[in-house]
Amino acid sequence: MTADTTTLDASAPRLEVDALIDDPHTRIVVCCGSGGVGKTTTAAALGVRAAERGRRVVVLTIDPARRLAQSMGISELDNVPRQVKDVDESAGGELHAMMLDMKRTFDEIVEGHADAERSRAILENPFYQSLSAGFAGTQEYMAMEKLGQLRANDEWDLIIVDTPPSRSALDFLDAPKRLGSFLDGKFIRVLMAPAKVGGRAGMKFLNVGMSMMTGTLSKLMGGQLLRDVQTFVAAMDTMFGGFRTRADATYRLLQAPGTAFLVVAAPERDALREAAYFVERLAAEQMPLAGLVLNRVHGSGASQLSAERALAAAEALTDQRAEDTHADGADTADTRTASDAPAENNLEADGIVDLDAGKAGPRTAGGLSPAAAEQVTPTSASAAQLAAGLLRLHAERMQVLARERRTRDRFTALHPEVPVTEVAALPGDVHDLAGLRAIGDRLAQNLTDSED
Repeated sequence: MTADTTTLDASAPRLEVDALIDDPHTRIVVCCGSGGVGKTTTAAALGVRAAERGRRVVVLTIDPARRLAQSMGISELDNVPRQVKDVDESAGGELHAMMLDMKRTFDEIVEGHADAERSRAILENPFYQSLSAGFAGTQEYMAMEKLGQLRANDEWDLIIVDTPPSRSALDFLDAPKRLGSFLDGKFIRVLMAPAKVGGRAGMKFLNVGMSMMTGTLSKLMGGQLLRDVQTFVAAMDTMFGGFRTRADATYRLLQAPGTAFLVVAAPERDALREAAYFVERLAAEQMPLAGLVLNRVHGSGASQLSAERALAAAEALTDQRAEDTHADGADTADTRTASDAPAENNLEADGIVDLDAGKAGPRTAGGLSPAAAEQVTPTSASAAQLAAGLLRLHAERMQVLARERRTRDRFTALHPEVPVTEVAALPGDVHDLAGLRAIGDRLAQNLTDSED
């Protein structure tokens, strides 16, 4: 294996994407990884490919950029699955897509687990409105709530989840438990205790056990906010246990045999380091990892020409051109003697030579018009210059390939058991179904298959 080889080691397992999405036992595919590595595009491409191979698929995205809707030809995605048109359904499959509406999902939970009066009190509570709109971990928790709803519906036989964009891929696993613990935790119980005890006993409890904490919270949060929190807690009393229960149920669903995690990464050091942490975390949590999708991998149609050889050839062409230019200049100086002076006046021994057919016009330094100079300019010099430039570009590409290979090999050395598929980079952005199909083809083909 040379320094510029881009193929995987033969011993490294390969991720068979078609086998994964064709398996009827695969019911959930979770695409995860750090931000900006192509999770949304990968999830959408898998959805299109699975639908056109006969699966009834819904893709759940949490991407606020709405790229998924645009690429699938849908004007807008919302909290309700929308069918994607122009998908080949001849194999019996179909494709739906939706984008998580975090607040709407939270509202649905409240409306589904409380009577009309209590639901209204909760939905109108200022603290609830703040919590449902942007509390840390709410988005990830609601993504898992929506996943549980879709799985319970049983309308689709394959659910593909594009995980939320977050600072760390590990937030996806941690946040649902964090929010569940908060809503069912000691702090909430303490705030709820005075209302549950009631009357003078409740006030005594509050004065003895909470006076200092309440005073501090009032200063930090404001008295009105603290009252909003306590009102929210009282209204949500019957629902707190359900959050923990559903969080635990979703965790078990993610651990079930029908779930497959795909870690998506770019062939870059930081992205693959994050992917390695995620692989280790999935193993610790006993969650089924299908493999690694190494996205946007560069390739070359002339990989047998190394960067070193390309640079050497470019330097040789540059040096040869410099020597030829110097030699041409010396020859011209040697031949332009005093006896040749008549030639500068368009005179030859046998008569006048009119270089421009008697037409007046500008002259170059050598006495020729621009048109005449263009006719006698050698093309070999410009061709050599172009070839040298192309060789240098090829050398840069091969250096990128070598760097990507070294980064990938560090990951596979740490995790030799993880199947990998490499997806060749497209020349442009994906903005329609054709582009998603192209990504799906690359996912299934595996970049290394075409280079063996």
